[in-house]
Amino acid sequence: MHTDTERCVRAVRSKDARFDGWFFTAVLTTRIYCRPSCPVVPPKAENMVFYPSAAACQQAGFRACKRCRPDTSPGSPEWNARADAVARAVRLIQDGVVDREGVPGLAARLGYSTRQVERQLLAELGAGPLALARAQRAQTARLLIETTPLPMAEVAFAAGFSSIRTFNDTVREVFALAPGELRARAARGRSAPAATPGVIALRLPYRAPLEPGNLFGHLAATGVPGVEEWRDGAYRRTLSLPYGHGIVSLAPHPDHIACRLSLTDPRDLTIAISRCRWMLDLDADPVAVDDQLRDDPLLAPLVGKAPGRRVPRTVDAAEFAVRAVLGQQVSTAAARTHAGRLVRAHGVPVEDPEGGLTHLFPAPDALASLDPEALALPRSRRTTLTTLVAALADGTLKLDPGSDWDRARAQLAALPGFGPWTVEVIAMRALGDPDAFLPTDLGMRRAAAALGLPSTPAALTARAAAWRPWRAYAVQYLWASDDHPINHLPA
Repeated sequence: MHTDTERCVRAVRSKDARFDGWFFTAVLTTRIYCRPSCPVVPPKAENMVFYPSAAACQQAGFRACKRCRPDTSPGSPEWNARADAVARAVRLIQDGVVDREGVPGLAARLGYSTRQVERQLLAELGAGPLALARAQRAQTARLLIETTPLPMAEVAFAAGFSSIRTFNDTVREVFALAPGELRARAARGRSAPAATPGVIALRLPYRAPLEPGNLFGHLAATGVPGVEEWRDGAYRRTLSLPYGHGIVSLAPHPDHIACRLSLTDPRDLTIAISRCRWMLDLDADPVAVDDQLRDDPLLAPLVGKAPGRRVPRTVDAAEFAVRAVLGQQVSTAAARTHAGRLVRAHGVPVEDPEGGLTHLFPAPDALASLDPEALALPRSRRTTLTTLVAALADGTLKLDPGSDWDRARAQLAALPGFGPWTVEVIAMRALGDPDAFLPTDLGMRRAAAALGLPSTPAALTARAAAWRPWRAYAVQYLWASDDHPINHLPA
């Protein structure tokens, strides 16, 4: 979109927050870059240039606006709606792959050379993988500076910088303030009480509207005991992270999601935030999705009643795949019971001073040695589960933010016991494909029949062609027509 100058200028002049994250406005006279909804008086059109990413602005020598804080805007929805190499690379960079494995590690995961990856990212985002990772480190550093009392040296290494000097130089270059000045500025503007020691409190922005009912209702109603819970108006769960573990609390508010993170290692902050945003689908463009679904006269009333539905996802694709198998052909309550037993037997215990969380969900490696006879499941489903776990543990099957959706579907379908429903629900909620579709789902078929839509899988799939590429969101609207706990915020 950043190449459509006229459209970008109109968005800036109208201060349209829907375009935050889609592009960034750099002002040639002040050398500052902003989000489209920046509250200051818009500059003259001839003084504006537009970039597709904050990293591209920083690489071109612009610094972040202190009023609108463009580095904290929602991410571009484009990267979560595509399955090409660039989109997969962006998702992996957001998950910290470049910081942990370098650009060669990113390229290896994508199956390209480092030169190809850099060329493709430069062409679409105006910045290479190192610049994108650097921009992400700068944002993490700002969060740690402003929300924690950590010494600056610890902030530098927790944010992923290799040296304190690089950390200082980057913060000054990006924010036009020294790290100490950023912390002092944040302290002056803080009216709320000091944060709980060891807990990082922040706001996760999103594009309005957002309907929290099915999003948090689904996560709470299907939560695994000990791993997830709904407490005091917030969804809470444990997180398995590269450097340790954490506990997150997420509560919906009219203009943001309140997030409280407790981490054993602050280096996991960026990854934890990225995974929580992914789980809640916060980078979606609900206006674009709803506008297309409203074109179907039978879906339009559902969209009009509660616009802004998101697709509830997961913080760990492998975990969700295991849970999808446990939930085959059983009720939500039975699936939770099976998963809870697995967690108690194989999960890593954790302490939760603020609630009732007790375990991390077991990793595939921990489940690889489980005794199938100990599972209270039909024999065929035991085979399905153990085969899946073995494929995840040995790396034959990779499910992560950089997965190729079509390839992952083919690999899943080749496993015993994996039918279309299981494959598509994993594609929808674990891999994040916005066009995943479940025409064989009983709830879908019941809702379709009640609305006057075709109820047979083939006919419903044909009708749903007009909903592409947002069929996963159509599924949420159809599911929400049923009075099921997954569609409502818990009391």
